[in-house]
Amino acid sequence: MASAPAQQPTLTVEQARVVLSEVIQAFSVPENAARMEEARESACNDMGKMLQLVLPVATQIQQEVIKAYGFNNEGEGVLKFARLVKMYETQDPEIAAMSIKLKSLLLPPLSTPPIGGGIPAS
Repeated sequence: MASAPAQQPTLTVEQARVVLSEVIQAFSVPENAARMEEARESACNDMGKMLQLVLPVATQIQQEVIKAYGFNNEGEGVLKFARLVKMYETQDPEIAAMSIKLKSLLLPPLSTPPIGGGIPAS
């Protein structure tokens, strides 16, 4: 028989700000920054490799912070936290700004193709 699902943590807007701030700060911890840099270098800006190498490291860093707030210590907890943040983004400009900052820590900068480069005109 399956066990009852764990109670999903709920955070107020203020609590979400605090947790999001702590998550962002966790990426600045020298050990975590080094782990992320190593994963990024190994991925060589290849999106497939980013998903294989960088995303798991980023997930682990986030899990270490959010588990103290009742989120489970698996990928599911990070997804639930991300959904909660997404919900509050529209209500709170500070959360929206921190969410953008967190995304910038996780995703590589997108390079745009040179103007006029690429497909030749026929």
